[in-house]
Amino acid sequence: MALTKNEKREIVTAQLKQLRKDLRGIHAGVTEEQTLPEPDQIKTVMTQMEDLLEILEPKKTRKPKKSKN
Repeated sequence: MALTKNEKREIVTAQLKQLRKDLRGIHAGVTEEQTLPEPDQIKTVMTQMEDLLEILEPKKTRKPKKSKN
């Protein structure tokens, strides 16, 4: 299913707002409470960022990751 430019923009905007909210919560925990985020919180944010990348750059147009060998 191909998304239109406006649909992509709306989806990305909503996801970025949610990411910002999540990251602000993590930042507050680190700076104010001096606690590290739970690994699941970080994994969730990373997944959300990967989802955004998939919308912006579908797999067929992305460059493959370089291996660390």
